[in-house]
Amino acid sequence: MIEGDATLTFLALLLVLLVLSGFRIANQYERAVVLRLGKYQRTAGPGLYYLIPLVDRRWKVDLRTMTTEVGQQEAITKDNVPVKINAVIWRRIVNPQRAVIEVANVGESVIQVAVTALRNVIGQHTLDDVLKEQETIAQALQTSIDRVTEPWGVKVERVQMRNVEIPESMQRAMAQEAEALREKRARKIKAEAEVEAAALLRQAAEIIMHSPAGLELRRMQMITEVGAEQNTMTIIMMPSEFVEMARAFSVRKADGP
Repeated sequence: MIEGDATLTFLALLLVLLVLSGFRIANQYERAVVLRLGKYQRTAGPGLYYLIPLVDRRWKVDLRTMTTEVGQQEAITKDNVPVKINAVIWRRIVNPQRAVIEVANVGESVIQVAVTALRNVIGQHTLDDVLKEQETIAQALQTSIDRVTEPWGVKVERVQMRNVEIPESMQRAMAQEAEALREKRARKIKAEAEVEAAALLRQAAEIIMHSPAGLELRRMQMITEVGAEQNTMTIIMMPSEFVEMARAFSVRKADGP
């Protein structure tokens, strides 16, 4: 009789432990996809939920945004230039049921889709676009990847390109082109400065012609500037009347006797 009671007690305790083993806890950022006898039953969590022992199975899914790095990939641009590009993808699971049932490995699948999309999108742009319009290309990549991953319950939030490498020969050619453009810009700026200086000198000459006293002031200023340099230059000043006399004489001689 005692052995029978002990057996019943053991079985009751085992049953209680079996029942209690069905309780599970999911964190705030987790969801549990529950399959009952191989068929989808529900998505549980966050918090406490219950699984029927030996009947229910669950897969935990993390709903936080995850970063997936796409290793360096070789692609050919629209103008037939080989480039090597790395990319980073920010993704988040928005439908745990699809993420478990529709695809075997979400992370690996997203990477493979990203590799294909990266090569396709780069092939539609020239090298200049790849270097200058990275935000636009990244947006196109995000749209292309998100279109494929949406049935899997995955939302691609952002795609960022980085470490765009081009052949050394192309780097040298681009450096020469940039140097030529800088030289062209410098010459243009210098020419514009000379034009402005010539215009200002012309205005100054016209003003001095209408004001002889201004010419005398300019001469005095020039003497001051030369004297400040402490050199041995000798300056001989002629009165402005001599200049006017010589100009009148030259005009009279040109008109004839």
